[in-house]
Amino acid sequence: MKRFFIISGGKIEDAFAKAVLNGVAEKTVIAADSGMEFLRRNEIIPQIIIGDFDSVSNGTLEWFQKKDDIIWHKLNPVKDDTDTESAIHLAISMGAELITVLGGTGSRLDHVLGNIELLGIGLEAGVKIELLDANNRIRMTDCGMILKKEEQFGKYVSLIPYTAKVEHLCLTGFKYPLDDYCLKGFCSLGVSNEITEKQAEITFEKGILIVIESRDDAAMTYEI
Repeated sequence: MKRFFIISGGKIEDAFAKAVLNGVAEKTVIAADSGMEFLRRNEIIPQIIIGDFDSVSNGTLEWFQKKDDIIWHKLNPVKDDTDTESAIHLAISMGAELITVLGGTGSRLDHVLGNIELLGIGLEAGVKIELLDANNRIRMTDCGMILKKEEQFGKYVSLIPYTAKVEHLCLTGFKYPLDDYCLKGFCSLGVSNEITEKQAEITFEKGILIVIESRDDAAMTYEI
């Protein structure tokens, strides 16, 4: 599987992010603008840097400019797409099969919600995309999902309808199962479920779900 990591400018727990990156031998790392700050702190050299460079410090920008073999994509600061979205499109154009975004969450809720929206790009392109931090793994699906208990990221699994409704939803292997249910927006029914069997399955016939695996205690490692 062709793995890409996009390092964005949100909150990054250094130890966790380093463990994630070190856990994948063959990968392409793309720094999106101020995501360079984390990489510089940890002396990690990405293959690609993209952005309009309006949020990265001059010192960090100059540090990377002295490095060899980095491909640079300078973006116009007057643009419609965020640097993270541009990085996702670039990764897809390069044949990515799974894109992990680190630094896509944090205190800026506008950026968090915007980055969750970007998961839909993966649905359209047939590419898996996930937002990942030490407490959460966020994905989007339009065709269901199987979750194995031994591989789950966190204790809780929350299902948020992205479309107005998700029709004929069935949940098996969960503490709170559902059978042929219409999950509508503007409700919290899908929040904080738990896997109780070795394998849990999410199926539905129509709609789009945001799937969030979460944990209260920050993870220090992540098996991919």
